[in-house]
Amino acid sequence: MAGARTFYIETLGCPKNQVDSDKLVGTLLADGLTAAADPESADLVVVNTCAFIDEARQESVDTVLGLADRKRSSAELVVTGCMAERYGAELAEAIPEASAVAGFGVPVTLGRKPARADDGPSVPSFDLLNLPRPAPSAPWAYVKVAEGCDKACGFCAIPSFRGPQRSRTLDQVVDEVDGLAAAGVREVVLVAQDLASYGRDQGRGSKAIVPLVEAVSARVDRVRLLYLYPSDLDDRLIEAIVATGVPYFDLSLQHVSAPLVRRMRRWGSGPRFLERIERIRALAPDAAFRSNFIVGYPGETEEDHDQLLDFVEAAQVDWCGFFAYSREDGTHAADLDGQVPSALVAERRAELTELQDRITASRRDALVGEVVDVLVDAPGVARSHREAPEIDGIVAVPESLAVGHIVPVRVTGAEGPDLSGVPVEVAVR
Repeated sequence: MAGARTFYIETLGCPKNQVDSDKLVGTLLADGLTAAADPESADLVVVNTCAFIDEARQESVDTVLGLADRKRSSAELVVTGCMAERYGAELAEAIPEASAVAGFGVPVTLGRKPARADDGPSVPSFDLLNLPRPAPSAPWAYVKVAEGCDKACGFCAIPSFRGPQRSRTLDQVVDEVDGLAAAGVREVVLVAQDLASYGRDQGRGSKAIVPLVEAVSARVDRVRLLYLYPSDLDDRLIEAIVATGVPYFDLSLQHVSAPLVRRMRRWGSGPRFLERIERIRALAPDAAFRSNFIVGYPGETEEDHDQLLDFVEAAQVDWCGFFAYSREDGTHAADLDGQVPSALVAERRAELTELQDRITASRRDALVGEVVDVLVDAPGVARSHREAPEIDGIVAVPESLAVGHIVPVRVTGAEGPDLSGVPVEVAVR
């Protein structure tokens, strides 16, 4: 923006959005702007929104309106991200407080001209995937390896506004990782909407993700993968993840009732998922698991719900999220019969959450007395391979431990999702 000197960015939603914001920060810094500590002192306020479900959209709108009240009258307020991509003009009309609403494909608010129609449709005119990013402020970083998605899940509208999958080349990803490693990053968290499908759109086969994981693992101490579809989790990928030394499996399961999973236009069932989990635990007994499930998808019966309860009890995953089904216009599920009453959805979700909270606490209690290697993220805050940054619990450690070091600690206590530990007398890394 011409004349703007400082900027402030508020990011909502998933880690993929955080990567987009990081790239946006890098671009604004390169354009000569400087970061402001708060929205009140910024000339440009940007909200990177989320549009995945109703709750996320409401949070995005509330955040925009809140920042509109807080910013200086002369400051410009720009709404971007998934809501801007999906709703565009409709959102601009609904929120007149915004100076502009622009998806990342047409960043008219950032001083760059949108591409002409004859420039070709191969990539957006403002391609965040390969833009530079600012120096990391923590010893870990998200790295987005692809944009968009080729899946057709019945509940998800993301492909309609993020487009088909578009992978980065291996060299592009590795170059970014090399830069992060040189700046002190010890852990890289690979993210994409459909991570295991990385490279398929470039004709590199069904498991291009494996050589990518191996290449990144050769450059940093830890590699973590977020968002894996169970149908793509074959032995080759499992073995590649285990070989990194971070046996953390974030599995997008969504449900376990076979008929309901088919209604979701997805693959799998409870027994198939349990078989994969058991296979992983046979290879890596200390493997950690995260998953998420939709509660109240159209047609979900009491029997389906009981199957999910039984699965959660049997699987004993470390971390699990449960989300109420959100009807999304334009999706397959939007017009399905068998809509589940919201009160019943809330009841089922509460029952599942209570069960999982007990399981998580039990699995954390079982670690007391064990020695684990932790990466110190900040003074007094660390994580082992079992905890993804910003998502799972933490390991509280003495504030004297140096940030960025990997330290063996003995777990001395557990409280809900969090652990506490003290260093043991061996060399740190």
